[in-house]
Amino acid sequence: MKKITILVSGKGTNMQHILQAIENGILSNFIVNLVISDRFCIAINHASKKNINTISLEKIKKKFLSKEINHILVKNIPDIVVLSGFLSILDAKFCKKWFGKVINIHPSLLPKYGGIGMYGIKVHQEVLKNKEKISGATVHYVTENVDLGNIILKKSCKISSKETPISLSKKISFVEKDILIQSIKNWK
Repeated sequence: MKKITILVSGKGTNMQHILQAIENGILSNFIVNLVISDRFCIAINHASKKNINTISLEKIKKKFLSKEINHILVKNIPDIVVLSGFLSILDAKFCKKWFGKVINIHPSLLPKYGGIGMYGIKVHQEVLKNKEKISGATVHYVTENVDLGNIILKKSCKISSKETPISLSKKISFVEKDILIQSIKNWK
């Protein structure tokens, strides 16, 4: 079995998609060995209810967060680390050490609408403000350059003329689920 460690900051929607895919046999050769949060969040409670080991690092200062996550990963040795709505920026030393093992799901067609400060509803607001006709989601490797790691998979969807940031967010959520599960399933 391949071990997935998931890093979360919020509701854990994509984490729940991963757990469902494991339960449904789509990711039958994977287990989630650990969920780590950088703040108090709903996702950590959901993982605990599923009897998954959880660690909350909400009291760790941001400048020590990458170092602490590194220590935890060294002890738990995952095959893949998935950032699932994880909002903290991992430092260069961490990214170099875990290069090729850490992936992120981003709610836009990178490189558009990526980088520091571009997450969640903010991305969808910008996409609509710029009158884009398509949007989508991207799974990419995590590097020290935020949202600029090599792309693993991306998928687009059309934006309707009546789209709102909320409706676009819901539409993109389906795209994210699809490509995140596919990226994990195809993991080496």
